[in-house]
Amino acid sequence: MSLSGPGRLLLIGALGLSGCMQVGPDFKPPAEPWMEHWSSPPVERASQRAQNPDLRQWWQIFTDPVLDRLIAESDAHNSNLKIAGLRVMEARAQLGIAQAGRYPQVQQVGADSLYVDRDQSAGRNPQDSHFWQYSAGYDIGWEMDFWGRFSRAIESSDASYFAAQANYEDVLVLLRAQVADTYFALRTTEARLRVARDNAEQQKRSFEITEKLFQSGQSAELDVQQAKTQYLGTLSSIPSLEDQALRARNALAVLIGQPPSALSMLVTNTGLIPLVDRAVLQDVPAELLLRRPDVRAAELNVAAQSALIGVAESDFYPSLSLLGSIAWSANSLGGTSNSLDLVGGPSLRWNVFDFGQITNNVRVQDARLQQLIEAYRDKVRQAAREADDAATGLNKALERERILRDSALAAKRSLVLANALYREGYSDFQRVLDAQRALLQQEDNYLLSRADAVSNLIALYKSLGGGWYSALPKVDPGTRQLMEKRTDWGDMLDESTPAPPSPLAPNKVNDHD
Repeated sequence: MSLSGPGRLLLIGALGLSGCMQVGPDFKPPAEPWMEHWSSPPVERASQRAQNPDLRQWWQIFTDPVLDRLIAESDAHNSNLKIAGLRVMEARAQLGIAQAGRYPQVQQVGADSLYVDRDQSAGRNPQDSHFWQYSAGYDIGWEMDFWGRFSRAIESSDASYFAAQANYEDVLVLLRAQVADTYFALRTTEARLRVARDNAEQQKRSFEITEKLFQSGQSAELDVQQAKTQYLGTLSSIPSLEDQALRARNALAVLIGQPPSALSMLVTNTGLIPLVDRAVLQDVPAELLLRRPDVRAAELNVAAQSALIGVAESDFYPSLSLLGSIAWSANSLGGTSNSLDLVGGPSLRWNVFDFGQITNNVRVQDARLQQLIEAYRDKVRQAAREADDAATGLNKALERERILRDSALAAKRSLVLANALYREGYSDFQRVLDAQRALLQQEDNYLLSRADAVSNLIALYKSLGGGWYSALPKVDPGTRQLMEKRTDWGDMLDESTPAPPSPLAPNKVNDHD
């Protein structure tokens, strides 16, 4: 199809003006002035190492091969992480749909082959004819992006794509923290079980001794019943602890993508769970919180919605499209001619009477934008709260652990002395019972204090967005093979694995792999 001189000028002018103007607000990151001067409380014992640990693999500070393997298994098999990876692929496809708006929106090829049986009666020339009629055509319609309708839509989809990536990283952060927390909760429960069983064994021996003394007339029945009561009370706590341990194992199994099972990798570890013997950050700088994946996702959601205001505002203005078609028609009747039509030109459409529909749609998009801005600000405040709570909780848990460690040693010594005095007849059996009860309570509290310290340490790393990076593909090979067998994904499932950016480096909205 050839265009005349004015047609060429019109096309060149339209192409030149296309996309030269964008209505709607340009995105500006929501500002939080208080973040410029905020930092979390310093963490105790953080000066033991000069270099901060790698936030991407913070769990390695525990030097626990079982934990390392559990996290590797969760990275490879956890269903929530797989869903987050597939949402990145979905957002990438949605971005491809938006990018198609840069090109002609209508590109249609049509062809018809019709049989005509015409019986014309009456009139001057009655006739009866049978023939085939053929036609083929190509239609094209291209709306010029004068007001940025399509470029704003691409901008929104681009931000949504990066938000999906940030959400994937956030799932990684939460998953790894949950695996570590559940694993150390299991180890704590197993240690509490050992303490309960050891104390129950000691109390059983005391009960048996008092029973023999009572039978020989050397002790009152009250001593026997009190010893029995304490022994059975301790014994009754064991099933509850065993249930907690089983639930923790089942939770770990699901986190690593397995059905509830004993998990052979969970070898019995009789050592205490580790405390902070290496450096953590002395404080949490505000800029590190802003790099958290969930905070970045919230900011990118604001960017995506901001662009949608421009899409809505573009409806206020006329749309100019270039239309063109090539049509060919013929039939099987002898003596008739074939035809070839070339049609082209601009088309203007303007919805001048919308009765407030466009205006209210813009208002809807603006209200949604403000909601997301508030959600972003709340996300930043929550991030700061989590970091502050975790740092304070870690300090207080370490302080409590030191006190309870000395208390447990004192309780153990007290029981030894109470037993000796009772055997020599210098005190009654009540002091032995009190010492046994205190020992069990102090040892149990000591284990819980260590667990609380480790849990707060994990929460601190989670509050920093630690563990956000993984070298594994977002779609595992088995799932990719299944999807490619079902649907033509082209190269959209291909993923490059560039070197991970620095956790402190800002992620740009318009850079993607």
